[in-house]
This record gives sequence, structure tokens and C-alpha cells, in this order.
Amino acid sequence: MLVSMGRRCGRRPSLPGQAARGGLLVLGCLLAIAGSARAQGADLPPALASRFAAGVTALQGGSLDQAEAAFRAVLRDGGDRAFVHHNLGIVLQQRGQHAAAVDEFHRASALDPAFGPPRLLAGSSLIALGRPADALIDLQQTVRLMPREIAAHLQLADACERTGRIACLTEAYRAVVALAPDDPEYAFRLGKAYLRLSQQAFQRIQAIDPQAARLSQALGGEYLAQGQPQRARAAFEAAATRNPRLAEVHLALAQLAADDGRWDDAAREVALELAVQPTSREALALRARIDAARSAGRP
Repeated sequence: MLVSMGRRCGRRPSLPGQAARGGLLVLGCLLAIAGSARAQGADLPPALASRFAAGVTALQGGSLDQAEAAFRAVLRDGGDRAFVHHNLGIVLQQRGQHAAAVDEFHRASALDPAFGPPRLLAGSSLIALGRPADALIDLQQTVRLMPREIAAHLQLADACERTGRIACLTEAYRAVVALAPDDPEYAFRLGKAYLRLSQQAFQRIQAIDPQAARLSQALGGEYLAQGQPQRARAAFEAAATRNPRLAEVHLALAQLAADDGRWDDAAREVALELAVQPTSREALALRARIDAARSAGRP
């Protein structure tokens, strides 16, 4: 079996964005993959196993011509194995011959569908060829075969971004953050993906219905984030007018009223929220606060 790539290749590169642009993290894994494949030579007759091992040594030493000759000789003489095609693909990828590399990686995958690294490297080469939509097919299969390999999810994120599939991009970075929860760079990328997903969703809503209550609600949230409570209140009121039973709008209005000490207004709005969401913890907690304030006779 192939030695796990995660211990060797799963770390983030030193410069932010390298992994998701250009496949540099994957390229950094190539020799580790080739080396771990040496053990698979045991599946070959002794003479071919020796020739295959020599090819791996040449590849690790940067002697690409020698490595290619060794791997092609193994294939020619009956060593038609997934790991041989895979290593030949690495040689071709190292040379920048990405179309030929993809052919070899796909031959490896056809011979051993459970072998994940050829799918990963095929995806990397397809991205280099400007074919991210095709890369998605290989990379989606890669993350199924190698769910704990960060490089696989990062390459998938790259393909998703290049094809404008923001939901796919978000899911890929969610997986990366789950694997590396203490890495701030990955958390930052996930946050950016969520922001883009939110923007895309609201653009879609606006295209469907420019007067949608949710758009006013979103605008109210933006004004709150900017520290403009009066504008936020107007936007939430517009949302409530358009859809009186829209969840969280009356809660926002109740919170704004409570912050201003307008307890009667706050009580009215929180009652409207609870009519929509009777079990809302936020609304129930706010109602308790409002009741306490009114009982204490606060201005």
C-alpha cells in the first residue's frame, strides 16, 4: 500500500495561497509519492522490480530521462501496474508534459480504482492545462479516496474556484479547516468562501425578486455591522412590512428597541417574533430581559 501522503504533504506552504494556486503543494509531494511507491515494486518479477526501483531512485535524484527510460522498460516488459504508470506520470508532470501525464495517471486509475494519488496528480495537471472542469471529476474522486489528505481538498478548492462553483469551494475549505483547525490561513480562506457564497445567494435573490424581504433583512444586517442602528431599523422595518412572518426580523427590531430603552416597542416586536418562532432561544431570552426591565420600571 502507498504510505500516507498526509504526514509528508499535508502542511501548508509558507506563502499564503500557494496550495490553491498552481498546485505547488501537490508538486512538492511528487517525490514523496514516488518514494513510497518503491515498496510496490514487490508486486513485480525480481528483474522488473529492480528496474522499477532504479527508476524511483533516478526520479528522486532529478534524473528524469533515466527515470522515464526505466519505467517505460518495466511497462514494455510486462510490468503493466498502476504504480508504474503513476510514476511515469510524475516524470512527465515534472517536465511540464501535462497532457501525457494525465494519460498515465488515468491508466493508473483504471488499473487500480482505489489508488488515490493518480487522481490527485491528474487533477493538478488538468488545472495546469486550463481544464478545471475536467479536473473536478478527478479531484472529487480523490477526496472520496483520500478524505484526510489536505492537498486533495486544496486542489479541489482550486478547481471549484476556477469554475465559479462557490458552494463547492466552501465545502472544500470546510474539509480543510476540519483537518487543520488551528491554521489561521485556512480559516481565512473559508471565511472568504462563505462571504462569496453569501454574496452569490443574495445576487440570485435580487435577480428573482428585487423587492424580496430577505434583501432588506440582509441590508439591515450590514447596517448593524457598520454601527448604523437607525438605518438598520429602517431596513428591518421594510423587511417586516414586506413579509411580517419572516424569521429573525422582529427579533432584530426588538433588540434595537431594547438597546434604546423602548421597552414597549421591544415587547411588541419580540411577541411578533415568538409568534413566528415560539421556541427561539434568543427571542425567549430577550423577552425575559424586557420583562425584567419593565418590572423594574427602567426608563
